[in-house]
Amino acid sequence: MNQEILLWGGFILFIVLMLALDLGVFHKENHEIKLKEALMWTMFWVSLALIFNIGIYHFMGSEKALQFLTGYLIEESLSIDNVFVFMLIFSYFKVPPKYQHKILFWGILGAMVMRITFILSGIMLIEKFHWIIFVFGGFLVVTGIRLAFQQEISIKPDSNPVVRLFKKYFRMTDTYHKDKFFIRENGVLLATPMMIVLIFIEVSDLIFAVDSIPAILSITSDPFIVFTSNVFAILGLRSLFFAISAISKYFVYLKYGLAAILTYVGTKMLISDYYKIDPLYSLLVILAILSLSIFASMLAIKKES
Repeated sequence: MNQEILLWGGFILFIVLMLALDLGVFHKENHEIKLKEALMWTMFWVSLALIFNIGIYHFMGSEKALQFLTGYLIEESLSIDNVFVFMLIFSYFKVPPKYQHKILFWGILGAMVMRITFILSGIMLIEKFHWIIFVFGGFLVVTGIRLAFQQEISIKPDSNPVVRLFKKYFRMTDTYHKDKFFIRENGVLLATPMMIVLIFIEVSDLIFAVDSIPAILSITSDPFIVFTSNVFAILGLRSLFFAISAISKYFVYLKYGLAAILTYVGTKMLISDYYKIDPLYSLLVILAILSLSIFASMLAIKKES
C-alpha cells in the first residue's frame, strides 16, 4: 500500500511540476504557436511518454509496459478527433491564436479530473458488474460506425445546456479582453468569450472521454496504467492541436481510421469472455490502422494535386 501511494503521489507531483513549468516558464508570454514549435513540443511529450514506458518496463515488467504503450497509442490517436473539434470551436468563436494555448492549458486540468473520475468508476463497474464490459464494447462499436458516417460537426452555443446554465448566472461581454476569463466593469463581474470557449472545450473532452475510457479498459483494468496513459495523451494534446491544425488537410481519411480503432477495441471487449487477444496484437492492429489511414490520406492529397 505504501509503495502504491508513493507511485501515485510521485506521478501526480511530476505532472504538477510539468504543468507549472509549461505555463509559468515555457509559455509565460502569450504568443501564436507555429508549426515548428508545435512539432518540437509534440516530440517532447511523446519522448517523455516513451521514457516513462521504459520505467514501467523496468519496475513493473513487460506486460504492463505493453499495456501502457497500447493504451497510450489508443488515447493519442483518439485525441486527434478532439483536435478537429477544438479547431472548429476556436474558428467559430474567432479566438486569437496567441490565446489558444492558455485555453487548452486550463482545459486539460479539467480533463484530468474528469478522466480519473471516469477511470475509477469504469473499473469499479467492471469489477462489480462484469456484464458492463459488453455494454462498453457495444457502445464503442456503435460509436465507431457512427463516426465513419458522421457528417460535419456544427457548433450551436445557444442550444448547449451547460452554456445556457452559465449565462443564467453570469453576465457576458461581447468582446475578448486579452486572455482574461472574467473582468470587472463598474463593480460587476462579467465573463468574457474566453470562458464560453473553455466551457466548450471541457464539454467536448467530457464527450470524448466517454469513448476513450472504455477503449483503454479493453486493454487493461490497472488504474495506474489507464490513468498515466491518459494523462500523457492529454499533456501532448495542446502541441498536437497546433501541429495538426497546420497540416490538417493531409488527414482526410483519418476519421475512418479512428472509427476502425473504436470498432476494433469494442469488438475486443465483446469477445473478451470467449477469446483473449494478446496486447501485442492489439498494438500492431492499431498501428496498422493508423498507418493505413494516414497513407491513404497522403495518396488522396497527392492525386488531387
